[in-house]
Amino acid sequence: MTVLAYTFLVLYTIALVYITAYCLLQFQLLFAYKKFWRNNKTIAKAHLAKIAKKKKPVLALAGVGGFAEEEEEIYEYPVVTVQLPIFNELYVIARLIDRVCEFDYPKDKLEIHILDDSTDETVDIVAAKVAEYQAKGFNIKQIRRIDRTGYKAGALKAAMSEATGEFMAIFDADFMPRIDFLKQTIPHFQDEKIGVVQTRWEHLNEDYSIITRLQALQLNVHFSVEQTGRRAGNYLLQFNGTAGVWRRKTIEEAGGWEADTLTEDLDLSIRAQLKGWRIFYLEKFGSPAELPAEMNGFKSQQYRWMKGGAETAKKMLPTVWSSDLSFGQKVQATSHLLGSTIFVFVFLVGVFSVPLVFLMDYVTVNTSVFAWFLSGLISIALIYFVGNVQGDITGASRIKLFFKFLLLFPLFLALSMGLALHNSIAVLQGYFGKQSPFVRTPKYGINSVKDSFQKEKYRSFKLKKTTVGEGFFTLYFLAGLVGGIYLQQPVFLLFHTLLTLGYGTIFFFTVKHLSLK
Repeated sequence: MTVLAYTFLVLYTIALVYITAYCLLQFQLLFAYKKFWRNNKTIAKAHLAKIAKKKKPVLALAGVGGFAEEEEEIYEYPVVTVQLPIFNELYVIARLIDRVCEFDYPKDKLEIHILDDSTDETVDIVAAKVAEYQAKGFNIKQIRRIDRTGYKAGALKAAMSEATGEFMAIFDADFMPRIDFLKQTIPHFQDEKIGVVQTRWEHLNEDYSIITRLQALQLNVHFSVEQTGRRAGNYLLQFNGTAGVWRRKTIEEAGGWEADTLTEDLDLSIRAQLKGWRIFYLEKFGSPAELPAEMNGFKSQQYRWMKGGAETAKKMLPTVWSSDLSFGQKVQATSHLLGSTIFVFVFLVGVFSVPLVFLMDYVTVNTSVFAWFLSGLISIALIYFVGNVQGDITGASRIKLFFKFLLLFPLFLALSMGLALHNSIAVLQGYFGKQSPFVRTPKYGINSVKDSFQKEKYRSFKLKKTTVGEGFFTLYFLAGLVGGIYLQQPVFLLFHTLLTLGYGTIFFFTVKHLSLK
């Protein structure tokens, strides 16, 4: 039993070391983020002064931090192709087309392409909208393919030959971009080294449910601390697949859209930056979007992101390490690309912790040594506090945001732990090369708590083996919790409480949100 006890302890410790190292690298981004905003006013003035020297001034330019600077003179805007890659978006596509056609951008410089791979009523909705706006003088087109080869990446690649724009703005179907989106992003391309301008995601339905609130908590960190921190530290950033603009030349020089990963956006981002192009991130200019409102849709999105992240890491890490990036840039790029892998180690830490509850009497290690690993938890707590309280751009009361954070953060930790099994499977499939289709995230046109996702179209009705596994691990970690109380082993009590809550919540909502059809 002693050998078994030490084996579990070593495996548990290795996984915990990995998690802690990842958290500390994230904390480095927090440091860069805070330093960036302390120096922002000086940087913004220098950036705007540089652009002011250009021969063609702009009407409204979102500066380094995204703050608008007004200019009276308007320059000759370039042609922009807005691409809307969609597949079966019955409930949201009409509002997206309407919004894009409201852009306050010169109509003769705006080209709109709906890349429609749909197989349902969406096709007719798009066709009607295209006819409506063509009659109003818009340069708008519905582009159809014979099949979905390459999924989203394939649609974007195929449509390049029909686009005439110097710049390509991309929006997924769940977005409702602001009407001044192009006027706030396109002027930044006057810097000829910038290949991409990415805006911050905002949330149309954040207050819809606890599921949407917790998603917003995580995304707010990515679109504040992570993206701005990477920009401030001169690390590799990413285009997030939507709500951004590409320079056409950048796409072409980087090798174009490729469909060998499920995260074609991250893949192309890395290739473009390794070619010398820069990604310019606007934290203070938001693009509202609908968050997945039900658990199965949320999990399908997580699966795609986690598996695609692993596929991109497998594909691009050798190239990153053979590039002429600095050592620090390579380390942060590695942490970035391996981000989805953290769930594998969270899962392993949880699994190994339960037998340790019953085997601790066979080891002589002072359990207080595990206190050192609290540095990782403290780092993450600080990062999420800054991203959701100090980094908030809604103008809400800081006191209200603080108490909201105190309530949501423990629930977020539990939910993240509960996703570990589901996301670990996705990550391992990515690394081992298992092929799978691009599974879209269902959208239901939810803007407020009055709206409902109780619509049979697009909802899942199949109970997956992973869900059964989540139910099993709910009981598994509950056994560890009860065992710790019975044996008076307090080391893992809080951890097992969060794990039980997390897996139980994921299991409950996954089953509850299944369609009964």
